[in-house]
Amino acid sequence: MPRNQEIKKVLVIGSGPIVIGQAAEFDYAGTQACRSLKEEGVEVVLVNSNPATIMTDKDIADQVYIEPLTVPVLEQIIAKEKPDSILPTLGGQAGLNLGMELSEKGILDKYGVKLIGTTAETIFKAEDRQAFKDTMEKIGEPCAASEVVHNVQDGIKFTNTIGYPVVLRPAYTLGGSGGGIAHDETELIEILTNGLRLSRVGEVLVERCIAGWKEIEYEVMRDANGNCITVCNMENIDPVGVHTGDSIVVAPSQTLGDKEYQMLRTSALNIISELNITGGCNVQYALNPESFEYCVIEVNPRVSRSSALASKATGYPIAKVAAKIALGYTLDEIKNAITGKTYASFEPMLDYCVVKIPRLPFDKFITAKRTLTTQMKATGEVMSICNNFEGALMKAIRSLEQHVDSLMSYDFTGLSREELVKQLHVVDDRRIWVIAEALRRGMDYDVIHDITKIDKWFIDKLAILVEMEQKLKSEPLTVELLKEAKRIEFPDKVIAELTGKTETEIHDMRYANGIVAAYKMVDTCAAEFEATTPYYYSVFGSENEAEETHPNKKVLVLGSGPIRIGQGIEFDYCSVHCTWAFAKEGWETVIVNNNPETVSTDFDIADKLYFEPLTPEDVEAIVKLEKPDGAVVQFGGQTAIKLTESLMKMGVKILGTKAEDVDAAEDRELFDEILEKTKIPRAAGGTVFTAEEAKEVANRLGYPVLVRPSYVLGGQGMKIAFNDDEIEEFIGIINRIAQDHPILVDKYLQGKEIEVDAVCDGTDILIPGIMEHIERTGVHSGDSISVYPAPTISDHVKETIVEYTKRLAQALHVIGLINIQFIAMNEEVYVIEVNPRSSRTVPYISKVTGIPIVDLATKVIIGNTIRGLGYEPGLAPTADYIAIKMPVFSFEKLRGAEISLGPEMKSTGECLGIAKTFNEALYKAFLGAGVTLPKYKQMIMTVKDADKPEAVGVAKRFEALGYKIYATRSTAKYLQEHGVNALRVNKITQESPNVMDLILGHKIDLVINRIRMDMVERGDMLSKDDVLDILAVDLIGIVPDDENIVISTNQGEPLVGSDTPAGKAYKNICDRVMGKEVPFMEITGPTFFQRLAHVFKK
Repeated sequence: MPRNQEIKKVLVIGSGPIVIGQAAEFDYAGTQACRSLKEEGVEVVLVNSNPATIMTDKDIADQVYIEPLTVPVLEQIIAKEKPDSILPTLGGQAGLNLGMELSEKGILDKYGVKLIGTTAETIFKAEDRQAFKDTMEKIGEPCAASEVVHNVQDGIKFTNTIGYPVVLRPAYTLGGSGGGIAHDETELIEILTNGLRLSRVGEVLVERCIAGWKEIEYEVMRDANGNCITVCNMENIDPVGVHTGDSIVVAPSQTLGDKEYQMLRTSALNIISELNITGGCNVQYALNPESFEYCVIEVNPRVSRSSALASKATGYPIAKVAAKIALGYTLDEIKNAITGKTYASFEPMLDYCVVKIPRLPFDKFITAKRTLTTQMKATGEVMSICNNFEGALMKAIRSLEQHVDSLMSYDFTGLSREELVKQLHVVDDRRIWVIAEALRRGMDYDVIHDITKIDKWFIDKLAILVEMEQKLKSEPLTVELLKEAKRIEFPDKVIAELTGKTETEIHDMRYANGIVAAYKMVDTCAAEFEATTPYYYSVFGSENEAEETHPNKKVLVLGSGPIRIGQGIEFDYCSVHCTWAFAKEGWETVIVNNNPETVSTDFDIADKLYFEPLTPEDVEAIVKLEKPDGAVVQFGGQTAIKLTESLMKMGVKILGTKAEDVDAAEDRELFDEILEKTKIPRAAGGTVFTAEEAKEVANRLGYPVLVRPSYVLGGQGMKIAFNDDEIEEFIGIINRIAQDHPILVDKYLQGKEIEVDAVCDGTDILIPGIMEHIERTGVHSGDSISVYPAPTISDHVKETIVEYTKRLAQALHVIGLINIQFIAMNEEVYVIEVNPRSSRTVPYISKVTGIPIVDLATKVIIGNTIRGLGYEPGLAPTADYIAIKMPVFSFEKLRGAEISLGPEMKSTGECLGIAKTFNEALYKAFLGAGVTLPKYKQMIMTVKDADKPEAVGVAKRFEALGYKIYATRSTAKYLQEHGVNALRVNKITQESPNVMDLILGHKIDLVINRIRMDMVERGDMLSKDDVLDILAVDLIGIVPDDENIVISTNQGEPLVGSDTPAGKAYKNICDRVMGKEVPFMEITGPTFFQRLAHVFKK
């Protein structure tokens, strides 16, 4: 069927900011689809609120709107642009929900726009829980016993008929948001209440829990003629009960027999046909391992996270094909871009094994619950390819960049057998390491399987890796043993540790005996047809298929690995733009990366793609084969920067800023010399390795101080310390991971934080714009609201910033990009830190100023000058609009995570608000971030005496905005005396209406509160006796007013076990819960704010 010529202008809905459950896979899919539509001569209009993506580049679509993804905004754009069609299936759940709402509200009919790639009926049948259940019953596809509920009472009633545990699946949500497994009524009420709140239609499916069955996924494609194919099937190592985004996934499935495979394939094709889906579709199954019984878990009638994985695993460009199908083409008319010979109707075949491991954020959220359930927690993922499962798993483990490189990386040797069995019951991200320890102890496969429900085939594969550890430990290292260890991808470092040799000895022994990596091509058709796209993975003991090329110039671009908090999609944006810029200048480009979600690992971005771990050993094998003229490390975040030294040892030239200059920016003493030479002030500080040294520096500077490791990204390990005890604690936390570099201790200055990104050619600099953070210093720049142009700093401060940037760039001999963070305080400018590389603000500042700084930096690296490229050095002219970058957080998905902000980054994504005025830009940024703005303009204030003077100013500003202010007795009196019309409200202990009544009435937008023991003494807070007498509950403990609580919540570090008043109180509570009789503490001593006042008097 030829292309539908009526489709001339398509509106593509993006997925918005990156959150857990909706990450870079939609940037990759959306970018690929937009390029696919433009190939066909279709005019493309794109709407997305995320400035960090390639998708929102002006070259990807004909018109790009970086605007909040809401129905009113989309209606305005539809009215202005007048598209004939909307494609909602490439923007994840956000895009699909918006497409549905536009249809339901009659907006599509009003403007004569049709949905393509899907229909409203299809979305309804797949996403509405009751409609989906009815559709499955109609075609005889089994679902778990379930009922759709709209309130908690119905949920309890139905659960009582089928029994616990039950799985809760809210309708129209992403990444299992609001879902979970309830084992009792308390959990049911908690999860169901949250799920009903998060569902777009207030609907949750309560279903029989089939946790323990195998979870299998099929990625299928269908065109309008009814032609269907299976692109890929995948198997989760974890059984049903863990969200597929948090599972280790293998493609193709490894433990299904042919009958099971064909049975589920037939089912998937039946479902996609019944739902009348045109394009890509993901079907998830639960399969009973003891029989051929199966259940359909859910269907995603859109491009999904699994689609990205299936695309990269097979080389089949799902999003590109889906876009072509949306235009009316059939599968047998669309050429496969990888082979150039076969058509999209040809089912991919794999002669290799792919493993995906999720990248979970527990290194950032130490207090968050580590257990994995049906609600997704991973921020990103890595993928590896090998010709055997063990090798693919080992490659994926070392790709995670979480200080793990084998099955020995988490140490469970200290556990007794009973403790180990108990640990096997825990479903968390370390489970395969626990299984490995159980296998080392000789635990039977059946025992492990009965506890974990993980298939014995996978347990056996883990046993093979454990056996190799034992052999390397106990046997002499022969050439044959080394060959076998490398076949299953043991890295040299691990082999060296196990054999007692050095890494260099292992490396030399390998090369002396020809034990080197060979590269195979991902060709989608198991070598049945010759592939034309150089997309490679490594194996040991096979023929090399990577073609040697000898162009005039060849560059190696190192990617940024998995998406994690602190190093997100922004660095992929930089890597891709750098690659394109080199290609335009006539260089052959080679990318190394391991992230299946990103644009950089798409098959046609670089001349060659190596899907490999970003470790020195893996990169060296590529370098020896490709012999690049240089490597670029400044665009791949800390992942690439950390490879600089190794690349230089391999003889690879580092293009751009030299490695020693990058070191000078990180090395405190070298950097201090540069600052002295350039006469630039910074917060006083020092470098230390031990807690004693740190305390000495901190006491010399005066508290509070900022403590941080060098060479980190996203403020990892950064803490603000207020006393010696905290120094001890923080240095201990940092040193949990061996530090090759010193720890930095700085005086903590609280002023305005200002940030710049600049391009430097060795002589001149170009600053696209100066950004100012709304939050004061102390909140990580990635978690701050950032405003361009900087609205509140003087011309003198701006001029100083430009001058300091120029001096630093010249002193560090920067060729390419530099990012600098400053503090502006009393018209003085101090340097916080300097990073001679790309940063997370590069895409944002590029888009809001229109200056393509990655492209310029790449051209400067090649040898051009800023003036030669047509730009005037210095600060670029300021725009006549305001752009505000708003951080977006995923705390909803991380139970127990500390949500207060500090110097360690916690946001997962960002969105942008652009307008002529500050207020409108800020409002748009809030909308884009999904922040619900106040509805009722009512607030409660209750503050301690010391805060009352400051509270007056805050209250007056809210009053001027029309807020009704309620306050407890003494706060109300003080506010009234100072001209604020505050309404007095009773305390919790007094008769209604009181503070609690107001809060429970859900009419209060904001509570401003400080809690103190002296308030208890005055009767302004519940006392111990109040708790016992008025609330009639047993008292389990009293936690004193301890400064360490505030600090602990800021840092996200547990207090239990620490030698602090609150830490002891928490420990006492634990002991009482366990049945011990522990007397209550006497609570005395200075309070946090008294201590803080003392600090600032020093």
